[in-house]
Amino acid sequence: MLGTIVNAVLIVVGSLIGSVCKRGMKESYQDILMQGMGLAVVALGVFAISKHMPNSQYPVLFIVSLALGGVIGQACNLENRFNRIVSTFSKGNLAEGLSTAVLLFCIGTLSIVGPIESALNGNQTYLLTNAIFDLVTSIVLAATFGLGIALSAVVLFCWQGFFYFTAKAVSSYITPELLTEISIIGGVLILSSGLSILGVKKFSTINLIPSLLVPVIFLVVKNAVWS
Repeated sequence: MLGTIVNAVLIVVGSLIGSVCKRGMKESYQDILMQGMGLAVVALGVFAISKHMPNSQYPVLFIVSLALGGVIGQACNLENRFNRIVSTFSKGNLAEGLSTAVLLFCIGTLSIVGPIESALNGNQTYLLTNAIFDLVTSIVLAATFGLGIALSAVVLFCWQGFFYFTAKAVSSYITPELLTEISIIGGVLILSSGLSILGVKKFSTINLIPSLLVPVIFLVVKNAVWS
């Protein structure tokens, strides 16, 4: 949970800095900060894909997973449902800022793959990278919406904590083979998040999240049939 704790703390710190600098941050500085973070996330996605792809025993599984997962996510309308839940915080300017913050902090794949990697491998890289991204983002948002953006740290802590403890609970069932396939899909989703941040194309990343479950189902069925 170290990475998650750092992530939540940096959101609070960034909100404090942003609220203090509220009058002094020009839009051009906000843009260049977000561009830098977007490029960093893209680089992480490419790294994850290139690292795990050569070890995959099922080279087309990630393609099938993204297709099926995307259809399931779209059918369940996950992104719109999430947006509606976030919008119930309150009404007004702060509500708009909180909604934006929660979407940016939680929908990003780093906030899902990160705690899973932390729980299974003790790897804090994704979470710490996400923490730096969220620090910059919270500064920008707090400069616009005020100190209330810090409340999103509580939501992020609960969100990442859920994935962390779930991964811990089922760790004995997660094989290196399964982890490789999930990591490839996670890398693709991280890449899509980076491209969305850069404004290259707006991906409905949250609708693609069910893709992470397809390799689990595939390998469970495969092992049951061949055992």
